[in-house]
Amino acid sequence: MLPETLKSDLQAKIDRVDHPREMAIDVINALQDHYGWFSDEALVQAADLLGMSPLEVDELATFYTFIYREPVGRHVIHVCDSLICWMEGGENLVAHLCDRLGIPVGGTTADGLFTLLPVCCIGYCDRAPAILVDRRVHGPLTIESLDRLIDTLQEASP
Repeated sequence: MLPETLKSDLQAKIDRVDHPREMAIDVINALQDHYGWFSDEALVQAADLLGMSPLEVDELATFYTFIYREPVGRHVIHVCDSLICWMEGGENLVAHLCDRLGIPVGGTTADGLFTLLPVCCIGYCDRAPAILVDRRVHGPLTIESLDRLIDTLQEASP
């Protein structure tokens, strides 16, 4: 159930714009942040708030890489699979990350802590090889710096 405070806050933001559709991505992101992913329930709630059909909202949601239509781990790691990251050793980092976490790219750890997702480019070629963790860039990475990052995330999690 969507908390009334979040619903009224989103409605107030929608009411300030000329066309409610302008706020679609903001509403989707707010609901995803609340639920941890953009569920079918959240999709219907977004459609109701925006005056759009659920299909229209789903078309937007499935277009964007950072909107998750399936449950994800507490920390979402996007691994860049662009040519530049690959040339800088990104493939080895991804293989190491898969081994360390015990999941393939596209998987979520059994404890629900990490989800590992590919992305064609994160736009940080000057920091290659790079990854995004919870929408924050990390790079250039080595296996050692990647391990330290994972250790830090694991230690900070309850």
